Amino acid sequence: MLSFPSKAREASGSEAARLITLLSGAAAWPCVAAAQAKKRPVIGMLGQGTPAQLKGVQLRRYFFDGLRELGYLEGRDFDIVGRLAESTSGLPKAAKDLVQLNPDVIVATATANALAAKMATSTIPIVVPALGNPIALGLIESYSHPGGNLTGIMPYVQGLPAKQLELAREVVPDALKIGIVNDPIDAKAKGQWDEIDATAAKLEIRLVRADVQKPEDIELAFKKFEAENAKVAIVLQSNLLFLEQARIAATAAATRIPTVYGYRVHVEAGGLISYGVSYGVDLNACVHRAATYVYKILNGARAADLPVELPTKLELAINMKAAKELGIAFPTAILVRADHVIE
Repeated sequence: MLSFPSKAREASGSEAARLITLLSGAAAWPCVAAAQAKKRPVIGMLGQGTPAQLKGVQLRRYFFDGLRELGYLEGRDFDIVGRLAESTSGLPKAAKDLVQLNPDVIVATATANALAAKMATSTIPIVVPALGNPIALGLIESYSHPGGNLTGIMPYVQGLPAKQLELAREVVPDALKIGIVNDPIDAKAKGQWDEIDATAAKLEIRLVRADVQKPEDIELAFKKFEAENAKVAIVLQSNLLFLEQARIAATAAATRIPTVYGYRVHVEAGGLISYGVSYGVDLNACVHRAATYVYKILNGARAADLPVELPTKLELAINMKAAKELGIAFPTAILVRADHVIE
């Protein structure tokens, strides 16, 4: 893992560089929690991704904007420590290292991070901006009363993969085969796959599943779809697939396979169409909202008593430029439902 000292972070002129610094691993920031008596509360950040993957991510800005709106400024009201794992397998060690710095609260950016953080501590509060399937995974007792040291935002709703499958058929009505880009390592994978598999059977659709466990697998996935004549594809939600949004959009365009996503950021990166919950289509909103949870915890609230925030609305985003390049003419039924249209 890499080390990015605080001075280097402050010296950086770009938002991307500051983000990489915030979510970078190893020896890192001035470890006020480990080196001296804490003068300010300490927020620990547990992230995943390589520096190259994180360059296009804007999570840092939205999180700090959320705290700033609540009157909290870094260096005045709180300090930051953090650890970054480049892959899911590195998260347990990164979480353990972070816990040893004794932060007052941990922000674990996604479900896999949350699992690692929960294993590393049962006492330090954990806030998860993108939480998936938390009850089945044993992370919380209930949505209304989490009951332990973890809470957060849930940008996923049961039944969403089935809706995405139906949308794929609307985009390409004659599709008998639909490709599924799946990340089997991700904690949310099984639930999504089970839903989409059951719906496919009802609609008499054959699924062409391609498992992606590293970035290089993305091109192989779309080549498989080409070889098996899948007319349209769906990208399920996962950490890796979120971070590789630009690569996925470029690969889908190169193979000319219309692709449906769960996050709006994929559409903003050049993808065709996304359908997801109002937080889920834009994870920046989740991170911004998570700042409120952190603020409440730093002011005495218990994670056990902060309900997990559930999605209330599904949103549709389409990229008209991508549609034109693919020769896709969206049906009127899709156009009138679109909440976001990128020209």
